[in-house]
Amino acid sequence: MSELSLEDHKVAILVANGFEEVELFEPRQALKNAGAEVQVVSPEPEDVKGWKSKNWGRSIKVDVQVDTANPEKFDALLLPGGVMNPDKLRMNKSAVQFVKAFVDAGKPIAAICHAPWTLIEAGAVRGRRLTSYPSLKTDLINAGAEWVDEEVVTDRGLVTSRSPKDIPAFNKKMIEEFVEGGHKVAA
Repeated sequence: MSELSLEDHKVAILVANGFEEVELFEPRQALKNAGAEVQVVSPEPEDVKGWKSKNWGRSIKVDVQVDTANPEKFDALLLPGGVMNPDKLRMNKSAVQFVKAFVDAGKPIAAICHAPWTLIEAGAVRGRRLTSYPSLKTDLINAGAEWVDEEVVTDRGLVTSRSPKDIPAFNKKMIEEFVEGGHKVAA
């Protein structure tokens, strides 16, 4: 898919039950195709179940529980959306701290659809330009973000997209940012 290489990069995918199936599996495959080592991090102990259309979808094995995951061992973070998934994550203290560690370190983060809910909880959107599923617009503006309705938006290592239809552009920009690496943290 990409000429860019993520060999020697370790990427965490943070999810809970109810993640939007396509928003995990397609970006995960793009990351693997670019050479990244990918690990699923979750509050769940063994497997997490995806959501597809109006029903439960495929499950994926959890590689490490968020309570024991060390953000320092990862180069980048992928946050799939879905409605249930980020709603559960933003209520989980360990998940929020995990995301906040990436933000504080200036590591690249890619978030699609409803995933910016977790970014809001981690204090990651104030003064940032991003997009999301349209229903999050007011939440993001109230949290201090500049919300725009665009296919993919990048702001200092934060890559966001609106929905599954944006996945091709999201994957391309995510890989570019993950290859670029960390960004200076604003003082």
